[in-house]
Amino acid sequence: MKIFKNIMKKNFENVKDNPLFQGIAHDEFTQMFACIGAKTQNYKKDCVIMMSGDRIDSVGLILSGSVKVIEEDIDGNTAIINELSVSEIFGEVFVFAGIERIPVTVQASEDSEILFINCKKIITACSKVCGFHTRLIQNMLKIISQKTLALNRKIEILSKRTTKEKLLAFFDLHRGASKKFTIPYNREELARYLCVDRSAMSNELCKLRDEGRLKFNKNSFEIL
Repeated sequence: MKIFKNIMKKNFENVKDNPLFQGIAHDEFTQMFACIGAKTQNYKKDCVIMMSGDRIDSVGLILSGSVKVIEEDIDGNTAIINELSVSEIFGEVFVFAGIERIPVTVQASEDSEILFINCKKIITACSKVCGFHTRLIQNMLKIISQKTLALNRKIEILSKRTTKEKLLAFFDLHRGASKKFTIPYNREELARYLCVDRSAMSNELCKLRDEGRLKFNKNSFEIL
């Protein structure tokens, strides 16, 4: 019960409306968190939350802060797979795919607090036959499906032939219906996300600006 009381006191607003818990009554939360073995852990900026190769059996839910999901190739080159913020989850795709060791590294982008939930306890009905287990499974399937769609969108971006085409596709995805938008990456992180050379990317950004197609200041952009 202590874990749940801490969540209630500090971060309940970030938990109660989380997609993982949709359709579950708030008065069931005390029993649910006890049943699924929830626990919290704090991490300083740049600390590794999960290292590539570590055993994984839990889903992480971000209560505060943000994290990066990083992939490293055989030559030691790294690429940012995703950037996640408050109320988002990580690790679920690997756990439910039956992968025992996580193939990516999860790192805190800033001071963060993470809620860890044992996945086996989500999908296994307990002796009390708690009604929320079925709802948790349904919600998790929806989350995984949405992440699959997001991954497909990233593949579409990376499939573009040139750095310029990748940038334009990336901006089109992130701006939505607005001409002005911000992105969660600095220049180095954006280059890693797009899997391109940073200098070449910076040159293309400057060309787009000089052509009158784009304005930018740090991670704020405007399509003209």
